[in-house]
Amino acid sequence: MSNISQDYQSSRIISYSPAYTLVPTHECYNRCTYCNFRVEPGQSPWMTPKEAQKRLEAISHQGVIEILILSGEVHPASSRRQAWLDRIYDLGKLALEQGYLPHTNAGPLSFEEMAKLKEVNVSMGLMLEQVTPRLLETVHRHAPSKLPQVRLQQLEWAGQLKIPFTTGLLLGIGESAADWEDSLKAIALSHRRWQHIQEVILQPHSPGSRQTWNAPSFDLQQLPAVVATARRILPPEITLQIPPNLITRSDILLACIEAGARDLGGIGPIDEVNPDYPHHHQIAAILAEARWQLTERLPIYPQYDHWLSEPLQKIVSKWRQNINID
Repeated sequence: MSNISQDYQSSRIISYSPAYTLVPTHECYNRCTYCNFRVEPGQSPWMTPKEAQKRLEAISHQGVIEILILSGEVHPASSRRQAWLDRIYDLGKLALEQGYLPHTNAGPLSFEEMAKLKEVNVSMGLMLEQVTPRLLETVHRHAPSKLPQVRLQQLEWAGQLKIPFTTGLLLGIGESAADWEDSLKAIALSHRRWQHIQEVILQPHSPGSRQTWNAPSFDLQQLPAVVATARRILPPEITLQIPPNLITRSDILLACIEAGARDLGGIGPIDEVNPDYPHHHQIAAILAEARWQLTERLPIYPQYDHWLSEPLQKIVSKWRQNINID
């Protein structure tokens, strides 16, 4: 484990990425029954570069570092797939030109698509969710890209391509505690092979107004134990991330941190995946009272800077020089 990772895990620092989300499209050919993000294919106009530029100009003085490009999925066999990928590429390029650091999560991609998007992203991500195939009979019955082997392949390709990567578990969608361990072990195995996983998100399911699945929220009382399990299974250099807007009790948030969570993810004006759950604006005060320090970070961790192309390294280096983070 690097000295950076050792210092980070033993410190009283909790990090987050000041982020803004661009959504190329909400359309998605998957129909996960718990989803509050998707709309039917053809029913979500694609974001144009001109619209994206206006949005980026509007946030120029809001302290944003990361541009999360979060997209619904166009079917791999669709005649519009290439145009969709080109649009995501163009948004990443635009974000870089405006001085931001892009991070893309657009669902499973081909090896060639991932390689293309690496050119305009400092990091990328895809939730593993759960590796149990049982969910293909329930919440993922109509979600072809949620095949566990498809998502595990993404982890492998990200490693081969040297893409700093974020993945994670979605909790409370019908899986068991044993499934959590299996999913975490699969992530750990891929990371030990490629050393490419920056963060693992532990995301509790929280019902929203647009989902079709009638199920309760994940029991947040269990979350600190899940964090502890993840910290036991995953290599120590992988940072554990929890979404503070989905953890409505400060005592549970602090218990998760005591159990090993060290990052709160990208925090911006709105959560596009869970729009019914506003961000917690008192996080810094809650952490400070418990003697934790909330600090900004980049969407790429320092030990991965050398994986980037020279132009991207220059942009990241400028960020590291201009602000006192990492």
